[in-house]
Amino acid sequence: MKHFDYRRVGLACMLLLSQMPAGMAQGVQEEEDIALSFGDKSTISLVTGRQQSLRRAPAVASVITAADIAAMGATDLDEVLETVPGIHVSHSANNYSPLFVIRGIYSQLNPQTLVLQNGVPMTALQQGNRGSFWGNYPVDNIARIEVIRGPGSALYGADAYAGVINIHTKSAADAPGTQIGARVGSFGTKDAWVQHGGQLGALEVAGYLRLGSTDGFQESIKADAQTRNDRLFPTGSNKSRAPGAVNTGKDSADANLELVYRKWRLRGGYKLRDNLETGAGIASALDPVGKSKSQRFTSDLTWDDPQFAKDWGAGFTASHMEYAQSVPVPYQLLPPGARTATGVFVDGMLAAPATSERQSRLSAFVSYTGFPNHSLRFGMGRDVLDMYKVEEYRNFRYNAAGAPVPAGGFVLYPGDSAFLSPHLRQVSHVYGQDEWSFAKDWALSFGLRRDVFSDAGGTTNPRMALVWDAAYDVTAKLLYGAAFRAPSFAELYSINNPVNRGSPSVQPETIKTMEAAFSWQAHTDTQVNLNFFNYNMQDIIRAVANPAPTPGSTVTNTGEQEGKGFELEVVWDVNRSMRLTSNYAYQVSVDKATQLDAGYAPHKHLYVRGDWQLGSGMLLSPQINWVADRKRAAGDARPSIADYTTVDLTLHSNPGKKRWEISGTVRNLFNATVLEPSLAPGLAIPDDLPMAPRALFVQATYRL
Repeated sequence: MKHFDYRRVGLACMLLLSQMPAGMAQGVQEEEDIALSFGDKSTISLVTGRQQSLRRAPAVASVITAADIAAMGATDLDEVLETVPGIHVSHSANNYSPLFVIRGIYSQLNPQTLVLQNGVPMTALQQGNRGSFWGNYPVDNIARIEVIRGPGSALYGADAYAGVINIHTKSAADAPGTQIGARVGSFGTKDAWVQHGGQLGALEVAGYLRLGSTDGFQESIKADAQTRNDRLFPTGSNKSRAPGAVNTGKDSADANLELVYRKWRLRGGYKLRDNLETGAGIASALDPVGKSKSQRFTSDLTWDDPQFAKDWGAGFTASHMEYAQSVPVPYQLLPPGARTATGVFVDGMLAAPATSERQSRLSAFVSYTGFPNHSLRFGMGRDVLDMYKVEEYRNFRYNAAGAPVPAGGFVLYPGDSAFLSPHLRQVSHVYGQDEWSFAKDWALSFGLRRDVFSDAGGTTNPRMALVWDAAYDVTAKLLYGAAFRAPSFAELYSINNPVNRGSPSVQPETIKTMEAAFSWQAHTDTQVNLNFFNYNMQDIIRAVANPAPTPGSTVTNTGEQEGKGFELEVVWDVNRSMRLTSNYAYQVSVDKATQLDAGYAPHKHLYVRGDWQLGSGMLLSPQINWVADRKRAAGDARPSIADYTTVDLTLHSNPGKKRWEISGTVRNLFNATVLEPSLAPGLAIPDDLPMAPRALFVQATYRL
């Protein structure tokens, strides 16, 4: 498949479809009109900003409902996203943070995937991802998840690069009445929550509160960064804690409140992650001591009227987020007694960084349908993104060569003397899009967005989509899109660390993607979706070693990556009591500088789930997840990462029908060895990152 040209295949398929009879689409259209009214799994709003049929949406997209989440027995967002074609959830060594890897676009911090909550970015400023201390995201209050695979910057701007994930929390209609729930399981996991949806006069009210904790799984790391130090700088006794267990425990609290009055919607949220352990160590040396904490306060006010006047719709959203992360119990970057080339760290190499930021966003749109066969939408917005506080405690300093040197005491370094300079970023954007039904069964969509950053210049990103109802049961799409990722604050303003210094001259990295997609209702009980993609990434932001004799490295735009592949989905209603859902994804991504595999993402990924409605009202859902063919990146001489297959099993009693619902889930039923890659060159953690073994969870909910 090395020389397979997916663009030609897509065009050939569209030509073949042109020879098929157009047929009558009236029955399908009526079904989709009903779906649009109720917003079920066959509709999506993420692609164009308005609710529309998933099969006709001008993008490659997926929708996961609350019913899907319950059937698969998922307790966290990571488990849900692993079931989406083209997405693999990996993890980093630091805090075991999740990486939502889409179509082979893999990086240590994963800023290329944009995550929204009710349309508002969850992006933290330091690394441009969800935050260093994301922890987890529970699913009990999720109504649906909408996913775009491929670029989305023409509508969502920065970081909608590899894909966009929008999490819709439950409204009063999604969770009527009051429900309480509890879950216990392996690794000392305990969760309890309550949610309510109802009316208070003319006001719709939805609320959710959850508290949880876990000791985390404790699989063993055979060797870590200190293992290598012990070998290079002997002390008479090994100081490394390896072989030893990873540390994945945490405490958490989540709360959401939603108030709806006519066309107004006000939301508020709180997300706390406390006593978050260090995974395989912040510096890839096992650390069972360090604990981190993050707090995220969110609020947004929306007014939306799709018909405020004849042919006109309009809306606006104002949102605000306060995000703070800190290290109440200092990290041990290296353990007590560790020796390096610069000396002995008697108490260990200690650090406690902290940042605080506030983000205010305002956006508005108008839509117009007065021109025959056209649906126009125009929008604009302004973001004020302020990392106003940065500080760190540490017991070391950097020498002229950029190496850490033991220093007396645990000293506070505030503001510009810390690891990152505080900064204020302002962003303005404007966009326009048109959906034009220029002929029977044909629609052409075009969108263009301009973003201007106060610190990273401007970027313009288009997208185009040709959608054709080739027959009553077949829809074909030809798609093109461009996207960008803005440099994070760390990539621009990292200071006082010669090992990895930021550069204010860094520009956004870009991607261009071509896709051909096909949706086929093969039978009344069988749905088949197939898409081919080809992308090119340029101006990739990376840290590059400085020329001698300057120590360390500097962040710059360098490198190019190309990728191609396909994704196949099949949903088959075997009979009235059984449904099979499956998808297979294949991708190859190449680093153009080396002409070698870009590394670490699976070339092959298969997921299969069966939902079997038993006669007693029970729902049995086995699922299989196969991850295969993961190569190393250039400079990493280790063998390929081992393939794995996991089997999960969920048994759910009376879903949605009784006051009591009880479910049990076994994850990794056969206790397969699951490893996620540690990054090049593998000297710090040579044997990769072990994931959770077999685990059992039991959950009960009661509707008052």
